[in-house]
Amino acid sequence: MAGRGVDMSALPKEVRDQLAELDLELSEGKGLGQGKEKELKKPPPPAYDAHAPGPSNASGSTHVSAHTQAPPPSSSSRYRDRRSRRPHRSGGTRDDRYRSDIHTETVQAALAKHKEEKMALPMPTKRRSTYVQSPVMNCTPPGSSSVGADLEALDTPSLLQPPSLQSPDSWINHSVQGSSTSSSASSTLSHGEGKPQPQPSQPQARDFSQVDRPNNPPVVRGMSRGQSHSGMMETADGVPVNSRVSTKIQQLLNTLKRPKRPPLSEFFMDDQEEIVEVPQPDPNTPRPEGRPIIPVKGEPLGVVSNWPPALQAALVRWGATQGKSPALTALDITGKPLYTLTYGKLWSRSVKLAYTLLNKLGPKNEQVLKPGDRVALVYPNSDPGMFLVAFYGCLLAEVIPVPIEVPLSRKDAGSSQVGFLLGSCSVSLALTSEICLKGLPKMPTGEILQFKGWPRLKWVVTDSKYLTKPGKDWQPHIPTANTDPAYIEYKASKEGTVMGVAVSKVAMLTHCQALTQACNYCEGETLVNVLDFKKDMGLWHGVLTSVMNRIHTISVPYAVMKACPLSWVQRVHIHKARVALVKCRDLHWAMMAHREQRDTSLESLHMLIVADGANPWSVSSCDAFLNVFQIHGLKPEVICPCATSPEAMTVAIRRPGMPGTPLPARAILSMGGLSHGVIRVNAEDKNSALTVQDVGHVMPGALMCIVKPEGPPQLCKTDEIGEIVVNSRAGGNMYYGLPGVTKNTFEVIPVNTLGAPIGEIPFVRSGLLGFVGPGSLIFVVGKNEGLLMVSGRRHNADDLVATALAVEPVKTVYRGRIAVFSVAVFYDERIVVVAEQRPDASEEDSFQWMSRVLQAIDSIHQVGLYSLALVPANTLPKTHLGGIHIFETKQNFLDGNLHPCNILMCPHTCVTNLPKPRQKQPVGVGPASIMVGNLVAGKRIAQAAGRDLGMIEDQDLVRKRMNLRKLKFYRGLVVSTATCVQLHKRAEKIAAALTEKGSVNTGNNVVLLYPPGIDLIASFYGCLYAGCVPVTVRPPHPQNLAATLPTVRMIIDVSKAACILTTQNLMRILRSKEAAATVNIKTWPTIIDTDDLPRRRPPMIYKPPTAEMIAYLDFSVSTTGMLTGVKISHAAVSALCRSIKLQCELYSSRQIAICLDPYCGLGFVLWCLASVYSGHQSILIPPLELESCLPLWLSTLSQYRIRDTFCSYSVMELCTKGIGTQTEILKARGLNLSCVRSCVVIAEERPRLALTMSFSKLFKDLGLSPRAVSTAFGSRVNLAICMQGTTGPDTSTVYVDMKSLRHDRVRLVERGAPQSLPLMESGKILPGVRVIIVNPETRGPLGDSHLGEIWINSPHSASGYYAIYGEESLQADHFNTKLSFGDPTTLWARTGYLGFVKRTELLDAAGDRHDALFVVGSLDETLELRGLRYHPIDIETSVSRAHRSIAESAVFTWTNLLVVVAELSGSEQDALDLVPLVTNVVLEEHHLIVGVVVIVDPGVIPINSRGEKQRMHLRDSFLADQLDPIYVAYNM
Repeated sequence: MAGRGVDMSALPKEVRDQLAELDLELSEGKGLGQGKEKELKKPPPPAYDAHAPGPSNASGSTHVSAHTQAPPPSSSSRYRDRRSRRPHRSGGTRDDRYRSDIHTETVQAALAKHKEEKMALPMPTKRRSTYVQSPVMNCTPPGSSSVGADLEALDTPSLLQPPSLQSPDSWINHSVQGSSTSSSASSTLSHGEGKPQPQPSQPQARDFSQVDRPNNPPVVRGMSRGQSHSGMMETADGVPVNSRVSTKIQQLLNTLKRPKRPPLSEFFMDDQEEIVEVPQPDPNTPRPEGRPIIPVKGEPLGVVSNWPPALQAALVRWGATQGKSPALTALDITGKPLYTLTYGKLWSRSVKLAYTLLNKLGPKNEQVLKPGDRVALVYPNSDPGMFLVAFYGCLLAEVIPVPIEVPLSRKDAGSSQVGFLLGSCSVSLALTSEICLKGLPKMPTGEILQFKGWPRLKWVVTDSKYLTKPGKDWQPHIPTANTDPAYIEYKASKEGTVMGVAVSKVAMLTHCQALTQACNYCEGETLVNVLDFKKDMGLWHGVLTSVMNRIHTISVPYAVMKACPLSWVQRVHIHKARVALVKCRDLHWAMMAHREQRDTSLESLHMLIVADGANPWSVSSCDAFLNVFQIHGLKPEVICPCATSPEAMTVAIRRPGMPGTPLPARAILSMGGLSHGVIRVNAEDKNSALTVQDVGHVMPGALMCIVKPEGPPQLCKTDEIGEIVVNSRAGGNMYYGLPGVTKNTFEVIPVNTLGAPIGEIPFVRSGLLGFVGPGSLIFVVGKNEGLLMVSGRRHNADDLVATALAVEPVKTVYRGRIAVFSVAVFYDERIVVVAEQRPDASEEDSFQWMSRVLQAIDSIHQVGLYSLALVPANTLPKTHLGGIHIFETKQNFLDGNLHPCNILMCPHTCVTNLPKPRQKQPVGVGPASIMVGNLVAGKRIAQAAGRDLGMIEDQDLVRKRMNLRKLKFYRGLVVSTATCVQLHKRAEKIAAALTEKGSVNTGNNVVLLYPPGIDLIASFYGCLYAGCVPVTVRPPHPQNLAATLPTVRMIIDVSKAACILTTQNLMRILRSKEAAATVNIKTWPTIIDTDDLPRRRPPMIYKPPTAEMIAYLDFSVSTTGMLTGVKISHAAVSALCRSIKLQCELYSSRQIAICLDPYCGLGFVLWCLASVYSGHQSILIPPLELESCLPLWLSTLSQYRIRDTFCSYSVMELCTKGIGTQTEILKARGLNLSCVRSCVVIAEERPRLALTMSFSKLFKDLGLSPRAVSTAFGSRVNLAICMQGTTGPDTSTVYVDMKSLRHDRVRLVERGAPQSLPLMESGKILPGVRVIIVNPETRGPLGDSHLGEIWINSPHSASGYYAIYGEESLQADHFNTKLSFGDPTTLWARTGYLGFVKRTELLDAAGDRHDALFVVGSLDETLELRGLRYHPIDIETSVSRAHRSIAESAVFTWTNLLVVVAELSGSEQDALDLVPLVTNVVLEEHHLIVGVVVIVDPGVIPINSRGEKQRMHLRDSFLADQLDPIYVAYNM
């Protein structure tokens, strides 16, 4: 078998199964989920120590043992004994043998600790449709179909686990519920059952085919006995809710009661500025104690007489003298040799290419390339020969090759960064092969696609038939190696930027000489290369050093390794290779495919170079590989790990040992010490250790030292971890085209503790973190790129990957497909783990695995994870060699493009630097101290007043009826009009009908149930004529009776209505069968149909005896979901109408357009009362009509040249979203809004500045003046407090500091300041209205720099609540209350809204400075969290900005948890992407941790007729499990 290509079918089934899995293994060295050596209180077994531990460094901190025999496999002694008894076990049956068993046991021990503290984690809730796998989830990974069961059987290490760990009960409480597949189905399940159901020890993979069958009821996994009754919780009103959601929130609260690590210590908090917690230094933190390190020198670089003066000269020499000698053998996809390139062919083709590049590219043989120009080399990994010719052709032509990967599509991971590299190197020409060119993505015209971010390239094919043979007189110019760049190697930074490291000709040559000396290369030997030949070790050894030494390189492409992982071992055997160049993944794959091949011999190997030997977990790969292949002649001393980086090139390499020499050293380090950057031997009480092997000595001719990775390059102490910096002629020179970044990396001069430079020679930063051990051996423990700095401690991404993989990954995730990175959230780095989930893993399996990973990383690394996400197989962005593209994955996570299928956020446990909660001061402060305080601080009392109202000449509204000119009811066409006389006659008919048919008495309440129109107005006045009290009610929606009729019924019951006035249609609906299904229709009061009344007059028109008599009742549902009715007296009506008339100058000659709902508040006043009082003409437009004809309102304004119009936010939003983009079409139709002088938005909330501004901007082209748009403000106790009039200054906008606002303080800042919130004045205060800002707790007046409740004194305040239960105390408190000091005689009404008053620079009509009232939000809706006051709208604004798919959002609190509900406008695949984004943005901008994130469909968040969110309704629906959410995530 060794002598030919491997026949796959001849392999046994388990080997083929294992091979099939390999495609999803990580190729960039992470193929091993095993690697780190973590000790569980076990020092190295003495049986293997030949003598006492070797000398340690100055501080004596590193325990390094030198071994004299073959290193044992990294494992516990029990495991080792078993293995020594069975040395020849087949490699394909269990790959767990190649894991670090100590690591696995450490993780299991850590998890066992958690057995005591059982975590009750609530399972996230998914909707059924989210379970059905999307096409992405359905794509089966290559070769993983049919082998799942076998692999699970193979990969379960029962021998490694104590029996108690087999059951899920060992890590999590039974109360973790299985998520039911449908929220509606699960809400019917009983939560009161006390018996936990037995759980199978192996979680079952969910059978997706059964999800939709109704006869398979979803099963809720058993709950613990302690929680048997926790499903019954009470809502705020004391109503029990039998709800799954409530139970889960209770579980979440129980989870959060667990102590956090580290504990929140006391910290300083500035009065003005919220400061994150500054952690106090821990006195027990290990600190370096050694002496400063002395630079380590490599052996001198020898001078060999026949070394060439330049690398090209070596090619000239071998091409001329050893032309038949093989230079390179390439393999085909099956692993058989495809072709062999000799040194003669390499030389002749390279010369042809050099000649063609310099002379034959341009028209008429014009020179296109000059020496020193950069060209891209684009060759696939399967074609090393073409690359070799192209590389040396460029060197001979003295142009600079820039090897890059072959682009596959426009969407390649990191494609635009490669474009940045090509741009910074000014590349305009790309060399490639004919086959590769044909495979590149093309446009329909046949041209090569323009890749994202790439400069325009000219493509040149370098196949031999397209090259021109030079004349005999032409010879390439080969100068002696100098400092000009020879080639540029690409390098991706941690931030994803791709930069080019320029290597000079002398550095290239010196590096080859140093490698030749260090590796003891001999002329004519054979090297097997499995690495990428375009960069790094694959390029340095397989392309450069090999040619210098006339080595025969056998290149094994990545594709061959996937098909036949043993191919490189067979090549070593067949060609008797002396050197093999591999990564840990290649060792691992060879072991997995290994069988007892007696005919495979590795005896010829003089050096097995492990390119990623610097990885902390490479040690167990090397040990395990040696253990398997030692019987095949592999000698322990030939394994040579090395440390490299693109900038410093080869930093250190272990020299090939002679048989019998002492074996290399290894260090067992405490991970706690490592996280503080200090080297410490693993202490007995620690759970974790890291075993690292040395990577040999410094390269010949190099000088190396260790400096601090952050800040100035200060020399480290001997027991301190730092960055390795190297001074050598054999290293990179610069980042090409980036002089600024170059200086910080390539020109570093280390300094001593005093900050003085230690010399003048510059060093190069390698990006490797490590230390110098005894005997000047170099140890590497990580890379700068993988460094995660969390709360001042360092963690290595590779270490976390290894820990995650030790948590039994076989059932849930693919072992090599894990990405670990950190994201900056709230002033610290937060760790995120993303893994690819197997298609057959069930929801419960995934959740268990995630929970265990959290516990393991918490125990072993003492760091909390911020987020853990599982994505469908094959969906993470890949590098060209199949590894995971970490930066793209991170970018997808931050942009909301990751599309996970499971996600777990843990902000509660890992965010420990939140500001200290505010301690509220006691409120018992006397008036004197407050007054003195205000005087000392120079604050004025926050109060303001509108102008004087003057005499109200007539209190009786009924007598005003003759003033009305005309009403028009508008629906695109004028549907109906009414003059004062017509309205009067209709009102008389209705009054007569009321007294005859309704048998009502004076003072009875009468419900008016009408669609918007003139009938409603006539009925209102008809009631007044009859002496009844009208109650306007929005009619039920005929298509949605179940939702709308109960509210109608409730208002009728609460108001004790004696009679209902309505239309024929609505009367039929009230008595229909559909209505009977919702309410009791037999108990309606008398219903009078007013459509066809006889022409009769009432016996008399009622005149109220006093103006304080009730004119009408105004019922409305507040944003908190409370139905409140207020009593409005005749006096209040007249005062209000006069106030509006004065403010808006509504004279009888005016026309105004009203697009409001006419059922309550200021909308009703403008629709029914103001026109009658002022006598102007009103055009009434029902907002519902806009849904069928969007431009209706605006075209009415234009057609009738309206000066004053009133609308609601929902109308403005409809216009903005619906026709904001059609202004050009509307303009062409002649729509002109230049006539509009004031457009007032009627609302009971903070002005929506963003909406009003976008409306103004969008319709500016139609002539709308930006000054025209303003807002009004009213509340339940006073329907109109502010309204922008025609006189007076423009509306003011201020920017306030949000941090101060949370403390109830008002601090003005500049526009654009961080944490600034723009607020718009709510209109001018109406005539007759006085406003004062009051502390709602002390009821004392506040200064104008404080946020407080707005109190009103006005003749048009409501008389009181119409309370069905007669809660007189409540009424008195809200409508007639007094200040606790200051002005104790005036009666005030409490609006229930928070705001502040600011004196502006503007002057009012009287010439005084104008006091502006700013409304911030409803007092009932504010969220009290961490002792601070938050306004929901601010959090919602941040949430809606977090992702393009969030259409709307709402927040509320439940048992101190912040719940965010977001409406998803995109596909359901995006639902889980929103969870981390919402959590991030609320934490960053509001310093709050979100407890629950609920993703719902558009339109789920309830909104009232005024366009205000009904957050309390939403909360009740959520807790009663009535939302049918797409996804519910419970943040831990």
